[in-house]
Amino acid sequence: MADRKLFILVAIMIVTGIILTYTLSAYVTLLFKVNEFHFAIRQAAFGFLSLTIIWILAQLNPDKWLKIIGFTLFIGSTILMIAMPFLPETFVTAVGGAKRWIKLFGFSLAPVEFFKVGFIYFLAWSFSRKLGHHGGMSLEKEFKRFFPYAIIFIGAVFIIAFVQNDLGQVVVLSFTLLTMLLLSGSSFKFFSVLIMMAMGVFAFAIFSKEHRIDRILSWWSLAQNSVLEICPEFIAEKLRIPVEAEPYQIGHSLNAIHNGGFLGVGLANGTFKLGFLSEVHTDFVLAGLAEEFGFMGVLFVVVIFLSLLLRIFKIANRSKDETSFLFSVGAGLMLSFAFLVNAYGISGLVPIKGISVPFLSYGGSATLAASIAIGMILMASKKVNMENKI
Repeated sequence: MADRKLFILVAIMIVTGIILTYTLSAYVTLLFKVNEFHFAIRQAAFGFLSLTIIWILAQLNPDKWLKIIGFTLFIGSTILMIAMPFLPETFVTAVGGAKRWIKLFGFSLAPVEFFKVGFIYFLAWSFSRKLGHHGGMSLEKEFKRFFPYAIIFIGAVFIIAFVQNDLGQVVVLSFTLLTMLLLSGSSFKFFSVLIMMAMGVFAFAIFSKEHRIDRILSWWSLAQNSVLEICPEFIAEKLRIPVEAEPYQIGHSLNAIHNGGFLGVGLANGTFKLGFLSEVHTDFVLAGLAEEFGFMGVLFVVVIFLSLLLRIFKIANRSKDETSFLFSVGAGLMLSFAFLVNAYGISGLVPIKGISVPFLSYGGSATLAASIAIGMILMASKKVNMENKI
């Protein structure tokens, strides 16, 4: 029997996302001259499809289907991402010169969202077979053991960060990969060296694109005062940059959160969604939630999301199959990092990365991919009697 509580928690998140899409897309529907329910209906369709997929996957035999679905996602999405730059614009949607979405039956799907799930399954399957406790293994041998995965990951980074110009997804994948490596038995020393290397690659990715440098400077101009006040003055003087204006999106996001207060201004009564925050129902959905439903609304979402993660990690903990354990943990980490990166971004703690909130932000690709991951976890959960053991 699959874990029913996890299914219910995901359903609550998806329904909440549909409500937020309706109330927060008011300005966008006027801007694009579409029906007021246009975005809500599309999100509801994807939400219904997502729940159906979860239910269907939960009925399948994990010993037969988990590997097939995981590798289909990994190989299929990889091929699509490689092919996308060469496809004509009739098949792909280009934004800022980067082709990230494939047009399908009037909708646009982002292969990278499905790649993340497939990549996590591939890592879980391979780590469970090839890795294990380091057992006093030297650092050099651990790097040799990790080298094939590094090649695959570098290839993925090149496609996602440089071809598709989407550094945010690389950040989420990097955090997930590093944590899965630690859980699969790598030494802490190896883990620490990889973190330093990842920081170097991340810095290179930032300085290789002018718009990323501008985004970092824009964020630093807002955050520098709170950071530099604890530094010695001679260091603070060298790190401080002139502030020409508060970052536009972050400023309005913080104002929306402040305006919501404890209980919010009420459903559909928010003002910062009216053109101040661009497409607030996508990347800034938490700011819109905070304005209309206040602290209590955000607390509700956080509690549901944390409960969802707890169910996932309990399933992982009870799983006797190493692949299922690592995949469940990896999928839970992917959802966790996406939520944190978005929440920290809209509050100005870190630069905005363009990462959506799982199940809440408008967008079919992210919702479908996350739901497939949940369905695979529920499929894996059938190996133990969840109702008696969790």
